[in-house]
Amino acid sequence: MTLSQPEPRGVVLAATPLGNPLDASQHLKDLLAQADVVAAEDTRRLRALAARLGVTLGGRVVSFYDHNERSRVPELLAAARQGTVVVVSDAGSPLVSDPGYVLVRQAIEAGLPVGVAPGPSAVVAALAVSGLPCDRFCFEGFPPRRAGERAARFAALAGETRTLVFFEAARRLAATLAELAGALGPDRPAAVCRELTKVHQEVRRGGLGELAAWAQAGVLGEVTLVVAGAADGAGSATGIDLASDLVPAVLARADSGERLKEAVAEVAAAHGVPKRALYEAALAARQPGAGASLG
Repeated sequence: MTLSQPEPRGVVLAATPLGNPLDASQHLKDLLAQADVVAAEDTRRLRALAARLGVTLGGRVVSFYDHNERSRVPELLAAARQGTVVVVSDAGSPLVSDPGYVLVRQAIEAGLPVGVAPGPSAVVAALAVSGLPCDRFCFEGFPPRRAGERAARFAALAGETRTLVFFEAARRLAATLAELAGALGPDRPAAVCRELTKVHQEVRRGGLGELAAWAQAGVLGEVTLVVAGAADGAGSATGIDLASDLVPAVLARADSGERLKEAVAEVAAAHGVPKRALYEAALAARQPGAGASLG
């Protein structure tokens, strides 16, 4: 086999298989064989991948992960001035919730070439199999771990009309789905994509509430979560008439014993509308002569 011509110098971002080695590109194989330095998130996983691909690593292998990224950058920039530095993550495309951004920015500022060997991406793969719209989407990475920050992030996304893509640890999936169901509504369509391209690949589709209940039993493996966006116009006053479309649902919940503020919060999150506006509309509907009972 004749290898392609190596990049003479600079940084190359190379995508690695998510799980199936057959997804590795020839470009990736050539880079691993020819690179002067390979910066890997996990050097052991890189060596195991190279062995599965039948590739002999031709250059020096160094670790490059979240906690040593900044300290490693000067060394990698120096190497990139003289030869090729290939950056790989454990799986998928580098920089997507993985190290590399600091290196890329500083390489660009130093006038060094930055190239890419595209390939597998968990974000794109999950979108494709989710059954949800793929024409417009936004990637949210891993949700914040702190409860307050998570609640604020999810509330801010309630009116987002683009399809949402998250990464999440399997042990936190059930809680995340439950919180998303509370913020976006339990019936918002979603798909949990687990172990993509691997032997035990699973794609579970349903409403957020249904998926949250399913995940309570425990989920293993790497997870990418895809969530449908809000209906077009759901986040604006012109898309939904609060008084006629949503206030009756709020008042019905209040009449059944739920606190008005809680009813407003649930309905507003489900439809991606501002809570304050809906609350004021509900209060107005409860005024004497407005045709709504105080309940």
